[in-house]
Parts: sequence; structure tokens; C-alpha cells
Amino acid sequence: MSYVLSGALQAAVFQELFADPAVSELVGDAIYDVPPTGVLPDLYLLIGQERVLDASDCTGSGAWHDLTLTAVSTSSGFLAAKQVSEAVSDALNNAELALSRGRLVGIRFRKATASRAKDGHRRVDMTFRARVEDS
Repeated sequence: MSYVLSGALQAAVFQELFADPAVSELVGDAIYDVPPTGVLPDLYLLIGQERVLDASDCTGSGAWHDLTLTAVSTSSGFLAAKQVSEAVSDALNNAELALSRGRLVGIRFRKATASRAKDGHRRVDMTFRARVEDS
């Protein structure tokens, strides 16, 4: 098993989302892996947790990455967070991401959960599964 492609995968996901017109129209440049200190925008996207499983075989090193992306909204309803989630899903599902190391075999939407956070914010946690191979 190898975890060496995690950073390359995160950077490629970030770049894809940052460059996507629909995502940018909704959140602008408010795409974070850690929310900045101070006042946050009313709508933003977090690149969050990751779970990685070995997918190596006799041909080489590889892994399954379950990436969690979270749309967060201060709105009283879920619509804004769901619109961001829809744009993210369109941008990432089956995307052809260029990694700085290794290669992406594929990335697909896996699941999502919409919830109210304790602070009253609405959030949609989306999980995408990516299969990567080290070259």
C-alpha cells in the first residue's frame, strides 16, 4: 500500500474545483482544507477527511481514496449547500484529473449526507472514491 499520492490527489481535486465555472460562481475562491481564522464567507467548500485503502497488486502500488468534501452554508435552508454539492458532483464525477505524481484511474461520487451543524449552519458532506496508481 502507498499513501504517497494523497497530496497529489488533493491538489488535483482543488485545482479542478477552483477552475470549475459552476463551483466558482457559487463559492468563488472559498475552497479550503482548513477554514481560515476570522469571518468566514456565508458559503464555502472544505476539502476534508480522507480514508485510504490499499489497492496494490503484482503490477504496482495503488490505493482507493475516499475523499470527503463539505459544502457549508449559513443560510437557514439547505438549498445553497445543495447547489454547491451539485456543482462539485458535476465537476468531479468521472473527472480526468492530472496528478503531479502517479495517475488517477477514476473518481466517482459515493455518498452524501445533508445535516444541520450545532452552530446552525447547513452542511452537505460528500464522499468521492478515487482509485490511484503510482507510476
